[in-house]
Amino acid sequence: MSTIFTLLMVLIVIAAVLLIIIILAQNPKGGGLSGTFGGASSAQFGVQRTNDFMEKATWTLGITIVVLIILSVVLTANPTPSTSVAPAQREASTPAKKDTSAPATTPAQDSDATK
Repeated sequence: MSTIFTLLMVLIVIAAVLLIIIILAQNPKGGGLSGTFGGASSAQFGVQRTNDFMEKATWTLGITIVVLIILSVVLTANPTPSTSVAPAQREASTPAKKDTSAPATTPAQDSDATK
C-alpha cells in the first residue's frame, strides 16, 4: 500500500468515528445533546444553535467521507506496474511460440512396396 492510500484510510476512519459520535449525540425528537444543554423545548435560544451545529456537522462529515473515498479510488486506480514479478509469471504471460519447422525425421516412403 502506498502512503497516500494509508493516509486517506486513516482520515476516512477518523471522519467515520466522528460521524458516529455526532449521530449518537442527536435525538430524533429534538432531545439528544441539545435537550441535555438547553432543556426539552426547542424554542429556547441555545437549543436551535445546537441543532443547527449538529445537522451541519453531520452533513459535513458525510460529504467529507464520500469525497475522501472517491479521492482514494481515483488516486489508487492506476497503480504503477510492479517490478517484482517472478520470472515464471512472466513466461506464463507471454504466448507460446508455435514450432513451424519440419520434423527432424520423416518416415521413408517406399514407392516399390505400394505397387
